[in-house]
Amino acid sequence: MPAVILVVFALTYVGMAVGRVPGLKLDRTGIALFAMAVLLASTAVDPAFVGAAIDPPTLLVLFGLMVVSAQLGHSGFYAECAARIVRSELTSVRLLGLTILVAGGLSAVLVNDIVVFAMTPLLIGGLGRRGLDPRPFLLGLAAASNAGSAATIIGNPQNILIATVGDIGFWKFFFVCAPPAAAALLVTYVVIARLWHIELSAGIRPTDPELVTSDRQQIIKGLVAVAALVVWFSAGLPREVGALVVAALLLASRKIASRATLAEVDWHLLVLFACLFVVTGAVAATGAAGSAVDWLAAHGVLPDRLAVLAPLALVLSNTIGNVPAVLLLTTFWTDAGENVLIALGLLSTLAGNLLIVGSIANLIVTERAAAMGVRLTFRDFARAGVPITAITMVFAVAWLAFLGVLPL
Repeated sequence: MPAVILVVFALTYVGMAVGRVPGLKLDRTGIALFAMAVLLASTAVDPAFVGAAIDPPTLLVLFGLMVVSAQLGHSGFYAECAARIVRSELTSVRLLGLTILVAGGLSAVLVNDIVVFAMTPLLIGGLGRRGLDPRPFLLGLAAASNAGSAATIIGNPQNILIATVGDIGFWKFFFVCAPPAAAALLVTYVVIARLWHIELSAGIRPTDPELVTSDRQQIIKGLVAVAALVVWFSAGLPREVGALVVAALLLASRKIASRATLAEVDWHLLVLFACLFVVTGAVAATGAAGSAVDWLAAHGVLPDRLAVLAPLALVLSNTIGNVPAVLLLTTFWTDAGENVLIALGLLSTLAGNLLIVGSIANLIVTERAAAMGVRLTFRDFARAGVPITAITMVFAVAWLAFLGVLPL
């Protein structure tokens, strides 16, 4: 059975790298689910193993944050943010800066994938009414969502996993990762403003303010929920309990049906996480993962140094994606220290800006834009992503070395 497990594992992560099965409409989540089904059907694992391999705290925290974000979406919070950006009396270059600032700030306290999912169509519609090319703004939205999410343990799925696995405190992670995240937002603005200066130099057309339907009471309720989660996480209390309690309280609403809120949860991502827990856990149970880690340690290439961890995070994030990459590393390398995990969270998130495939947020922006007739190509992303990632990764490595988080 170990041979079956290793073959399924290898094919699964090839699928993560390719993104889909040629000839089939089977994406990464479908591939991971198919792989788990093969392991069960071949009796390589049993249902009891599936239950033991899945990490409920990570999924519950992610689910709770998705419910909070969904509630904010239904309240009109994201629509209000996008409308305020678009109708502001700024030049197009400053409008880009405002977009990056808002996207980065929201992504630090809300799951970045949900932020870009909600804001992409809203920005496209508003920018179109003002006669602006939406592409540089969408690139700024994607890159800023990745950069901003790097600052906290609740900014993106991989950080949630890392914080759960390593029991990392909210403020410790923030104080290490927030400065590089802030620097990445500035770099994002400078690079995109420079590369897209022709498109951004076009005149901006005045437009009548769009009427946005929002519920101020529900917005306040959602923001209070976010603040409550930050306080709960800061106190060192069980994160999954806090996330689930806050989610349950938000679902008990007189205005927003729980069915409508739950429909906005990214079940696709939760299923991907659950299935990859099983696939990688099966390999770890064979002992092959431990042997691989021992081999790396014996040859001095264990990723406990920045010179190894940074390029590894960059390569894995832009092949199999940063979420599968972090899940893979944390499952195989079970005794990675807290500092390694913090550095992994920061570097894998910043590395996600390199290419379209580097993060789920990039793919969401691309797909949502395409649905509205705006095409963002692989070249568009790489043109901005390569310099943004190169500069921010160098800064992050220098910062981590300066703090003594990890040696070079």
